[in-house]
Amino acid sequence: MARPEQVLVLEPQEELRFRGPFTDVVTATLKLTNPSHRNVCFKVKTTAPRRYCVRPNSGVIDAGTSVNVSVMLQPFEYDPNDRSRHKFMVMSVLAPDNMMDMETVWREARPEELMDSRLKCTFEMPLENDPEGDSTTKPLSSSASPSLKSELSTLPKSSSSSLDDGEAKKILEECKRLQSEVQRLRDENKQIWEHDGVRRRNVGHSSVSTLSAGGSVHDDSMTGRILCVVFFIVGIIVGRVFL
Repeated sequence: MARPEQVLVLEPQEELRFRGPFTDVVTATLKLTNPSHRNVCFKVKTTAPRRYCVRPNSGVIDAGTSVNVSVMLQPFEYDPNDRSRHKFMVMSVLAPDNMMDMETVWREARPEELMDSRLKCTFEMPLENDPEGDSTTKPLSSSASPSLKSELSTLPKSSSSSLDDGEAKKILEECKRLQSEVQRLRDENKQIWEHDGVRRRNVGHSSVSTLSAGGSVHDDSMTGRILCVVFFIVGIIVGRVFL
């Protein structure tokens, strides 16, 4: 014997749509309306009870009223190639006048008194240009974002890791000035040495030898100190730029 037609009106009638992202609980609402003049008992079942939480999953709908059922999909890793085969079934039966409790009603109901409706589930991910969806939650794949990669590669580097043209120019000018200063000091030392040499030749050979050795040591010592100071200054300037 065929079952009677469903007395309840379901909204939606055939399909429950769950809109991602699915990193958190996603809820779909199922509205059950009782247009008859009698109270109706209902029960909601699913083929995947561990994946959903239904509130309320059973109850009584008074005549001429409706109930909103929240179907909560638990978080999971979404795969667009995996089609959902989850289904829901809404069972109903007319409530007897002397109803005591729900368990007794379902246990004593005859098969020809039971009514049911079936709904399938659909999972949807929001589009990138959809204002209702949060497109920022979708991961960017390497194959889908070549333009973004090119834009990122052309972004300017941090100012701390690159030299400004003005700073580089100042450094070059400072180096040239220091080189000129070194050359000037060398020329002055050379002139002093030549002057001392002429004066030493007017003195005895032994005195010249002694003064020559002392002058040479003095000259080399002074030149070495000047070079050390110059290189130290250049090192400080270069270090400040590249650190």
